[in-house]
Amino acid sequence: MVPPMPARPETPEPRSETPEQGRKASFGYREVPEEEKAPLVRGVFTSVASRYDLMNDLMSGGIHRLWKIAMVDWLMPRPGQAFLDLAGGTGDVAFRLLDRLSPQTPGRLVVCDLTPGMIAVGRDRALDRGRLSGIDWVCGDAEDLPFAAQGYDAVTIAFGLRNVTDIDDALAEARRVLKPGGRFLCLEFSRVVLPLLAELYDRYSFSVLPWLGEIVTGDAESYRYLVESIRRFPAQDELAARIAAAGLDQVKVRNLSGGIAALHSAWRL
Repeated sequence: MVPPMPARPETPEPRSETPEQGRKASFGYREVPEEEKAPLVRGVFTSVASRYDLMNDLMSGGIHRLWKIAMVDWLMPRPGQAFLDLAGGTGDVAFRLLDRLSPQTPGRLVVCDLTPGMIAVGRDRALDRGRLSGIDWVCGDAEDLPFAAQGYDAVTIAFGLRNVTDIDDALAEARRVLKPGGRFLCLEFSRVVLPLLAELYDRYSFSVLPWLGEIVTGDAESYRYLVESIRRFPAQDELAARIAAAGLDQVKVRNLSGGIAALHSAWRL
């Protein structure tokens, strides 16, 4: 039986600071010391890595696949380009990018993820698909990327930006590693723009998803965090403003499924 939706607090500010406690970051609805968030996030994804893609299908009814197709369609990858996919450990976006590129001139594709367990799942999926080359797998932090400046034609991140400790630092890093004329594309859960859908989505998120996480992965708490992290993430307009503040230009937004998810596109000019 699915439990009822719990009461939830008002969404607080993403970060706070007091002289006594130092800098804080949000971990779902909790405020934690800034230095603790990355290990906590790594723990969440280590816990769910082996069932991550199955849960994505179950939670969204497979619609996340259409969102990722829309992302790659808007990116329009071209052979010979260099791509960096952040927080893409299981390879979902990377495989779609490779499918669009010429086998003769596929370009360079790097997947960077904070969690070694997610990288391991992605590598195994690549082997299962016979993709023995074409993707480099790197364990790294989106806020301090282990890559040289101006090395990539495109930087993508799907459902990962809300998990970083400092969104602005991650956006600045994305800009740093983009070539002049390079493109940044973010797919992330966002604010539902249809009132009736928003109410139904809230009930589904807080009641069904943790229950489903418990049934499939044995870990309701990780999925409760994921739901809460969505509610803490900036709305479409605020994220667009922060992307622009990071020095990226021509910021555009596309809502998907009534705003359940949104695509943000920008360029380094």
